[in-house]
Amino acid sequence: MGKRYFCDYCDRSFQDNLHNRKKHLNGVQHLRAKRVWYDLFRDAAAILQEEQTKKPCRKFLQTGQCDFGSNCRFSHMTEQDLEKLSAQVQGEKRLKELRQEGADIPPGTIEDWLDKRAQRLSAAQSNSALPEKPAPFQYPPGWPPVQELPPSLQAPPLGGWPVSPTLQWG
Repeated sequence: MGKRYFCDYCDRSFQDNLHNRKKHLNGVQHLRAKRVWYDLFRDAAAILQEEQTKKPCRKFLQTGQCDFGSNCRFSHMTEQDLEKLSAQVQGEKRLKELRQEGADIPPGTIEDWLDKRAQRLSAAQSNSALPEKPAPFQYPPGWPPVQELPPSLQAPPLGGWPVSPTLQWG
């Protein structure tokens, strides 16, 4: 049968010879698939610059769908999407400038995360009319009965695990 060439961009294979490989690598389908792959890794500034030069797609704005999809030459981003993207670009620029100045940028602390979480939860509770109760713990379907599970997979007791007074760590 001979060697086969598999193209990762197009997710297809064909007989590997010079003619077939050249024909495939210069084909429109391969070039589009390759462009879509590399577009996944573009930075926000490049995407913003490209989207701002495009006119809005009328069909996408009216119906929320476009027959051309990612190949459309018009922009499928709303004003809010462009604003979010612009804010992301500004944040990346500030972070880059801070790094160039040599400033120490501490990673987010647990306190910051907890504050943001508390704000999200309070906003969610103020938006909902009925307070939601946390769901009781349930084992995933298909697991064996609780008695047959190893201790590491069993739910902890209600009061927590008992601590032995003679227990020493280290």
